[in-house]
Amino acid sequence: MKLFQQLLVAPAALGLMAPMAANAADLDIKGVSDYSASSEQVTSISQFQDVYPTDWAYQALSNLIERYGCVAGYPSGSYLGNRAMTRFEAAALLNACLDRITEVTDELRRLLNEFEQELAILKGRVDGLEARVGELEATQFSTTTKLVGQTSFVIGANSYGGDARQGFRDEVFTTSAWAGSNYRSGKAGDERADEAAAASGATVFNYDMRLELNTSFTGKDLLKTRLRAGNFAESPFGSNGYVGLSAMEVAFGESGDENEVTVDRLWYQFPLGEEFTATIGGMVRQDNMLAVWPSNYPAETVIDFFTYAGAPGAYNLAKGGGAGIWWDDNDSGWSISTSYLSTNADDGNPNTGGVATDGAGSNATAQIAYADERWGAAAAYNYASTDNGVGLYAGNGTPLANDIQGFGTTNSFALSAWWAPENTGWMPSVSAGWGINSVSSNSNSGNTQVLGVDTDDILDSATSQSWYVALQWEDAFIEGNVLGVAGGQPTFVTNLNWDGKFEDAYKKAYGEDPDDNVADGNYAFELWYKFQVTDNISVTPAVFYLSRPYGELTDGSLTKGGEDDTFSNFGGLVRTTFKF
Repeated sequence: MKLFQQLLVAPAALGLMAPMAANAADLDIKGVSDYSASSEQVTSISQFQDVYPTDWAYQALSNLIERYGCVAGYPSGSYLGNRAMTRFEAAALLNACLDRITEVTDELRRLLNEFEQELAILKGRVDGLEARVGELEATQFSTTTKLVGQTSFVIGANSYGGDARQGFRDEVFTTSAWAGSNYRSGKAGDERADEAAAASGATVFNYDMRLELNTSFTGKDLLKTRLRAGNFAESPFGSNGYVGLSAMEVAFGESGDENEVTVDRLWYQFPLGEEFTATIGGMVRQDNMLAVWPSNYPAETVIDFFTYAGAPGAYNLAKGGGAGIWWDDNDSGWSISTSYLSTNADDGNPNTGGVATDGAGSNATAQIAYADERWGAAAAYNYASTDNGVGLYAGNGTPLANDIQGFGTTNSFALSAWWAPENTGWMPSVSAGWGINSVSSNSNSGNTQVLGVDTDDILDSATSQSWYVALQWEDAFIEGNVLGVAGGQPTFVTNLNWDGKFEDAYKKAYGEDPDDNVADGNYAFELWYKFQVTDNISVTPAVFYLSRPYGELTDGSLTKGGEDDTFSNFGGLVRTTFKF
């Protein structure tokens, strides 16, 4: 009991004596002793037979008994609270209460003396904390913005094998994934594995840095600004390496902005009522406008293909200026998302950019999904125009699949699902996805030519597919560590219908027809283990294997007879991630 509360008892007890009319001459010690001897100390108000909760002084009497133990009754178990109090009785009651207050006060003094040093230290720490809080308030960046950062170091290397040789027909396709190779410089016929090692076989050390500014003005909205820098432009783990499929998700700095800080994301998200959310931005990515991402597999593991929920066509992660809206019923778990963006929204020329123009590089997505705490599934559709659009990224599929998708308008569909166990242990979470892409010729697909044929006259139609299955064990072997493994087929062409003009030009150049029955299949696998060193630092060693990353073009041609040629890519790396 605090000291000031104890002292309050004294005036309360004296107040009980106010109505007494006894004379001072009537007070003697013998009378007080007789009263004390005839009373019995009680510990609970329930011991009184004649005191009821409806009595006006019930609570006050209860407090005196329970807190101070200085109220006594008669041997008969009665309190006789309606009787007038004599001075003897008042003196006895006051004496008992004052004795109790003295006991409590002495105990408090003893405790204060015993913990005097600790109390002094605590007071000093509180004073120091107040000073720090004041300094922080004076120097804080913003009351509405939070800075979140992540830096990744990647050290690794690749090895290549197989008996395939480069061919002169490599010149037919010219994706950025091949731009750094020597296909068109007199090395046709050389071992592809040797040329790959010469171009991308060194051990490299790359980095990726991300700084995110998350701003909220109402507590429910979000203005996202991401600044990013990296140096993967010449790395085999970037999209410009000899094998595009070995690109990592963290690869950045590939478009002339190596080691330069650029604005990677800039968008604003806000609620519309209870169930709708809108997103708009000048640099927004497709997945920023989805209510549900249909995978439980981490987005930043090893090779980039496994970060697209098994369907890089439907979930192409296109980026540009656009807007989207989703409906999310939290009670049922169902959601519907729609979005549109232009990959060239900043370009004022309608032939090469703008919004919803012939050159916009339009990318429209619709998704319906169901998700609860342990599992979910989603179906998605994406429309991507060829006109200056993104097509497939080099890390998404074979060179043929990447190029074919750039020759026409693409309609893509995806089915993805995931499940996670209730408790961590030997049972992993499972993520799986499948996608199919239908490419049709587009009269506005571009002004470039292949073998003298405009790109819009290369093919009539084409079909490609992809799939993956990924497993992840939380708290694997050691609490906080994570083990992951994934396998699947990056986007590969399953059917081609060439345009007659291209077939004629190809036969004229190489003396044979291009093959309609392509053998573009390939497989990808990765295995990694993340050591969570601290809350903010993790180290992830990993290996991956690509069985036939060039698919149909393994032998450098589009003709029959090269299906048995082999070319593979094995890689290993260590990624260290710092989060702050």
